[in-house]
Amino acid sequence: MKKRVGVIMGGPSAEREVALASGRRVADALSERGHSVAAIDWTGADQNLWSDLRRERVEIAFVALHGTLGEDGCIQGLLECAGIPYTGSGVLASALAMDKVASRRVFDEASIETPRWTVYQGPADVQRIGLPLVVKPSREGSSVGISIVRDETRIEPALHLAQRLHGVVLLEEFVAGREIEVAILDGEVLGDVEVRPATEFYDYAAKYQRSDTQYMVPAPLTAAERQLCNDLARRAHAALGCAGVTRTDLLLSPTGRAVCLEVDTLPGLTDRSLVPKIAQHAGLDFASLCERILATAALKA
Repeated sequence: MKKRVGVIMGGPSAEREVALASGRRVADALSERGHSVAAIDWTGADQNLWSDLRRERVEIAFVALHGTLGEDGCIQGLLECAGIPYTGSGVLASALAMDKVASRRVFDEASIETPRWTVYQGPADVQRIGLPLVVKPSREGSSVGISIVRDETRIEPALHLAQRLHGVVLLEEFVAGREIEVAILDGEVLGDVEVRPATEFYDYAAKYQRSDTQYMVPAPLTAAERQLCNDLARRAHAALGCAGVTRTDLLLSPTGRAVCLEVDTLPGLTDRSLVPKIAQHAGLDFASLCERILATAALKA
């Protein structure tokens, strides 16, 4: 018999609307495949999620949350304590991947190349990286709070924007290149996509609001470029200890240099999201993708 599935969506982060869209789409797809589904819109600390899970008799959780509290190990810890198997990575891997400073330290140790980076503590750090540079909050997703700074007059506004959000401020070298995203499912490369935004970079608007972003599935890569990108994604996924489905964000420069930006442990599953596009090219329709992800659910502690 199929177990009662709780699709946890929404959440209190800046990515709430995206998480609602992901969760509703997953809940509909699993219901159509005959699963008993409870769609749980979690709004944050004022809502007792544990009580909701018990009331709905949830036996397995499909985590469709993004951002703070949903993607950083907090919900994963609750599910571990409740003994409810769940999709995605475990507590530690989720926390590491969500914190860009912590993940960069792991990548450095594992010899996974990233843009040169530092934590902002004063003007000397800006000089150390040099212009142009990227300013970002260390604990947000969906490109929330990210700025590309090419002029000294834009440094202070970029810092203020990032400082209003979660985590310390990360400064990194600006790497000009193609935006390549690689999906990993259950430890194996599912496929890749090149994103070509009409904006300066693949920001929140390009991801969820604009209609002029181009998606090339699969990414138009040479065999050597694909091997390089796939290897980086596999190594990043493994270095953080990830599980289930992840999406690794890479930049591929014209010189052939590939750098890893981050690993998304709960990638979006909306009709605009990248993993479903990659899965479709790999022969998985959306409902089949959801069932494959559901099959990876487990306790990780």
